[in-house]
Amino acid sequence: MAQTEANYLWRRRAHRRFELQFPVRIGFESDGVRLEVDGVSKNVSIGGLLVRSVTAIPQYTSVSFVVSLHGRDAVRPVHVMGEGEVVRAWKHEGAYLMAVRCSEPVVHLEELCGFVTKGMD
Repeated sequence: MAQTEANYLWRRRAHRRFELQFPVRIGFESDGVRLEVDGVSKNVSIGGLLVRSVTAIPQYTSVSFVVSLHGRDAVRPVHVMGEGEVVRAWKHEGAYLMAVRCSEPVVHLEELCGFVTKGMD
């Protein structure tokens, strides 16, 4: 990606993104049945996350999620919960990518991600 394109994308983003891969469990309803899908985050921000999974969740589906953050020095993971909507979903390299926009900002996520990445150095 060209530097000018990267700068443009950075200015368009409402929230800072962290390129972190952590387990994510996404819950949603389909035909009146509660389902759960496991995935891995590709990136996270206080406003949303991008998740990779072998199971697709349709665009515009309301979801709840739990991201399990952990660092090298962590005794146990920190579970960050939220709710949102799948705003984009597409197939990519044999799996599915789903962009989830949070209903409300996950306000402590930036602080936790900073702590987690610090523990990984």
